[in-house]
Amino acid sequence: MNKFFSLLIALFVVSTSVFSQDFSLGDAGTLKDPVTWKTSVEKINDKEFYLVFKAEIEDKWHLYSQYNPEGASLPIDIDSEQKDSLFTFIGKALESETHKEFSETWGKEETFFSKNATLKQRIKLLKDVTKVEATLYGQVCKESCIQVEHGATFDLSKATAVTEMKASDNAPKEEKKGLWTLFILSFFAGFAALLTPCVFPMIPMTVSFFTKQSKNRAQGIRNAIIYGVAIIVLYVLLGVFVSAVFGATALNELSTNPWFNLVFFVILIVFAVSFLGAFEIMLPNSWANKVDSQADKGGIIGILFMALALAIVSFSCTGPIVGSALVAAASQGEFIAPILSMLGFSLAIALPFALFAAFPGWLNSLPKSGGWLNTVKVVLGFLELALAFKFLSNADIAWDFHYIEREMFLAIWIAIFTVLAFYLFGKIQLPHDSPLKFLSVGRLLLGITTLIFVVYLIPGLWGAPLKLISGLPPAMSDYSESPYGVGYQKLGSGGSSASHSDLPEGAHYMKPHDIIAFHDFKDGLAYAKKVGKPILLDFTGKNCVNCRRMEENVWPKETILPQLKNDVVLISLYVDDKKMLPKSEQYKSEKTGKKIRTYGNKWSEFQVNNYKANAQPYYVIIGHDDLKPLNGFTVYNPDVELYENWLKEGVKNFNNQQEK
Repeated sequence: MNKFFSLLIALFVVSTSVFSQDFSLGDAGTLKDPVTWKTSVEKINDKEFYLVFKAEIEDKWHLYSQYNPEGASLPIDIDSEQKDSLFTFIGKALESETHKEFSETWGKEETFFSKNATLKQRIKLLKDVTKVEATLYGQVCKESCIQVEHGATFDLSKATAVTEMKASDNAPKEEKKGLWTLFILSFFAGFAALLTPCVFPMIPMTVSFFTKQSKNRAQGIRNAIIYGVAIIVLYVLLGVFVSAVFGATALNELSTNPWFNLVFFVILIVFAVSFLGAFEIMLPNSWANKVDSQADKGGIIGILFMALALAIVSFSCTGPIVGSALVAAASQGEFIAPILSMLGFSLAIALPFALFAAFPGWLNSLPKSGGWLNTVKVVLGFLELALAFKFLSNADIAWDFHYIEREMFLAIWIAIFTVLAFYLFGKIQLPHDSPLKFLSVGRLLLGITTLIFVVYLIPGLWGAPLKLISGLPPAMSDYSESPYGVGYQKLGSGGSSASHSDLPEGAHYMKPHDIIAFHDFKDGLAYAKKVGKPILLDFTGKNCVNCRRMEENVWPKETILPQLKNDVVLISLYVDDKKMLPKSEQYKSEKTGKKIRTYGNKWSEFQVNNYKANAQPYYVIIGHDDLKPLNGFTVYNPDVELYENWLKEGVKNFNNQQEK
């Protein structure tokens, strides 16, 4: 009897494990569509409309917001081939309520929709049309991830009135936070400009002029305030001019256009070299002389010209900072950004003149002019040099050149700030520096802080997240020599060994596991035939959480890694690769009707057509003659033993096939 019950228990355990395994595999092996879409149009006025996307999302699936952080799950993006020809997008889409949850895989708080979502993309017509097209791209995840692509034709003639919706607070917070950050940074930039050799000595001179020329203290204070307001108005008008000339649409294009990012890089390099002492950027002396002559007339007009004279005379110091602030503002892509930037900058310049005029006794507490002012200029030069490479990186990412990947960007910054630390410690001298007899406490502390920052950056070369500068270097997820901490790196680009020299074009290896991999099916197939090994097809995504978990937690195991390195040829096909296919290879899918424009589209279509599945990760072992799985498929499976047995079975079936 005991044996009978033991047998029943054993059968129950085996059947339960088999059932659960089959369920998890079978569920992922079919085409999923966990999101149901409806579209409509809402009319704002005769030229502006909302294109509305409404989604019903299956339980426990997450659709990720436009504001999901870089380097995490793929955020929603709305695009159209008709953009800038028939209409333009006005800002990002309005979103319905979202949820937040910290992802241990990405190390970031993710923003997503659950159960339902509404997105309203505002457009402005450039031509009189009644129909427009737009496509929403994104990612929806549960145990696996699926790429979302929903294209629609919107009939503007059937537009309804604008309806209210309980909107997510992501967009307003992000925009407000970004603009306030810009204002604060511009304020500090203005304060830094105040401490340069061209501006600082003018504070006591100007304040003394107002106090001596005024009949009484009240008049002196009034004149100084007018002077400060004039400075603010002058720089704000410059911001208005930049916004008016380019406009909101152009500023948004400037922020993403690689050519303009390249121009910004060159401009900032010139400014940085100027601050380091190679040369000075100055306006013609005749301008200053003419303005000075007008300032001598006195009265409010004279004060206004004095403010203009300050801007001209101090241009060699303030010009690079103002230019950098405007470049940073333009990269925000917002109409108000340059104006807000110049408001913050000029406020920092103007406040001291008004305050010291009101309290002249404070002048005695000002430090004396000296070599420290040039040190401020040099430090600003190094900061502008570092900022310049952010714009060069933007251009590199836009062109997908991969010359300045995350590691190269960090190496450049490490080099710049290391040299800055040596300068602050007095080990390096530059033109216009005064002899340094001893280190001041302030200079020593700034040098130590810079050195600490350098030490903080160094682990980033090996995949550390570097939250302090998040968003500045290229993303670890898709623009790194070693993304995800597992990462792919092109052979020959560092660390490749002689054992890889016979690989065809397109081969990569994964470090630290050093697993040979291919990103193109034809290249991988050719190599598999050459070495006589089966193919492990890995349908994956750059923003796929469970793909990373498999690569980091299962693949390195001692029973798995040797098989991946020695027994199969790994072909990793990224279904969310945004790189555009050559025009000659783009086509319209016969099955789905979708336009296949990117490599991600191509591999997603490849998976759907051949395996009737669209989830990732998705693993198949095949031979050389057809795409038929040798032993079924598997998906996200943290059970190392099951994954090991599946791999062994596939290799065994391939070897048996070859022997026949």
